Amino acid sequence: MQIKIEMLRCFVAVARTGNLSDAAEILGRTPSALSMMLKQLEDNLGQSLFETDRKNRLSALGAFVLEQAERELQQFDGMVQDIVNFAKAKSGKVRLAAVPSVANTILPGVIARFLSMHPDVHLELWDMDSPSILRELAKDRVDFGIASTQGYPTAFHCQPLFSDRFGILCHRSSGLLLKRQNLSWEDLRQERLIANNLSQSIQVPACQQLHSDAGLRVHNITSLIAMIRNKVGIAILPETTAQMLNADEICFIPLPEAGIQREIELIKKSETSPSPAALELERTILEFVQSRQI
Repeated sequence: MQIKIEMLRCFVAVARTGNLSDAAEILGRTPSALSMMLKQLEDNLGQSLFETDRKNRLSALGAFVLEQAERELQQFDGMVQDIVNFAKAKSGKVRLAAVPSVANTILPGVIARFLSMHPDVHLELWDMDSPSILRELAKDRVDFGIASTQGYPTAFHCQPLFSDRFGILCHRSSGLLLKRQNLSWEDLRQERLIANNLSQSIQVPACQQLHSDAGLRVHNITSLIAMIRNKVGIAILPETTAQMLNADEICFIPLPEAGIQREIELIKKSETSPSPAALELERTILEFVQSRQI
């Protein structure tokens, strides 16, 4: 017969209380059940753990077993608690990547709500463009991403979150603001367009022609905004990018054609089961987006 964890727990309780009755009350067992379990443990060891039948004095073996058993029980109980916490999303780590506009406008509220309910879960957040997020997912470097898969065929599971319309970001001094009600693609041709990867994906001939003629391309969103702020040119970007700026000197104007937008999705691997904490964060994101009616 092997030594079981229940035997050690029984022995520690009896050794610390000095009698079977008090130990039985602590463990919720009967004294006779504890007595039988102690006998099984002693039979396994081949020696007595107590000097007398009153169980109030440990033998040399008993003192050694008590020291070892308490350490192992503490480690075992800690391990069990860790497993329970992980299963109930009370612990663990979640790695999330999102496009910058979502990371700045949506995720602060999501993360605040999530951490209020799961304060011991560790979160790691990266902001990057959609192609980079898909690459990180493929390499298992993030658990899921929030991005757009438009123009990027993928086998990942994609949950639609919201639509994000494209528009013009320009300085508040731009003459385009006077034409915003009747803005045309020709009006935009009179401006210096700062091309970027997001607007490059728009499959509208007039927009593609603007990008073909553009003499300036900026890949970093921070640099792009700095260019607009300093009146270098205009850019075609999603509306959430304008929302994250909170800057009076930059304005958002809808494009001449309605319905030009990107679809923001929650993306994860189809063949991988997320951790309980990741599932809880996913649920929080979906509820937050729905409550905001984005």
